[in-house]
Amino acid sequence: MANTTSGTTTFDKDFSIDEIVEESFERLGIQQVSGYQLKTSRRSLNIMLQEWGNRGIHYWEIAEVDLDLIQGQAEYKFFRSTADGTSATSNPNGVYGMSDVLEAQLRSDRTQSDQSDSPMTKVDRSTYAAFSNKLSQGTPNQYWVQRFIDHVSINVYPTPDATSASKDVHFYYIKRIQDIGAYTNATDMPFRFVPCMVSGLTYYLSMKYAPQLTQQMKLVYEDEFQRALQEDGSASSTFITPKAYYPGT
Repeated sequence: MANTTSGTTTFDKDFSIDEIVEESFERLGIQQVSGYQLKTSRRSLNIMLQEWGNRGIHYWEIAEVDLDLIQGQAEYKFFRSTADGTSATSNPNGVYGMSDVLEAQLRSDRTQSDQSDSPMTKVDRSTYAAFSNKLSQGTPNQYWVQRFIDHVSINVYPTPDATSASKDVHFYYIKRIQDIGAYTNATDMPFRFVPCMVSGLTYYLSMKYAPQLTQQMKLVYEDEFQRALQEDGSASSTFITPKAYYPGT
């Protein structure tokens, strides 16, 4: 009689923080993890996930939202969390943990069948600073993003006039990876990143408990992380057109 399969694909969600820590310590030859070792490994895991924010876009953390425009208002703030002095209703559309904005469109009639989007251009600080009247009203077609410690600020230009205030800015933004939290939690990442997360924590812990293995663990970690990054995202078609060159003409 043939063996049956499990029929499940939930290992990444059933793989709790304490099990990740245990697996990482076992790779260093350490068993029977103490309470302090569990605490310091959780701290290292949080630091590592923040470092991942410097390694390009993580596509599972991209979300979209519609921002309700207000006539004459140029700046819209998105705070990191309610702990930053905001209430749950003060952040536009309840969006927290925003890291950056990728792209935006001015959207008309978002709840109607005739919805229409107009692309907006993302500008840098110098371009926005050069606008002579930043409060001039009209149809917003440009935006500037400021990234602070506790919030992300979006400035639109021109500021919405009476007609534009009935429209929305629909944008795609990057969320921060969620903190580890309780030891019984699952991680905020897809299954593809579980191997490099474990090897990454092993590398971080090796610097504390097994320095002789640090270089080896770093190589394993970087190799697995690169494979995960290459698999992340959604592939699209690529078309290559040769360029004709006629010398002497």
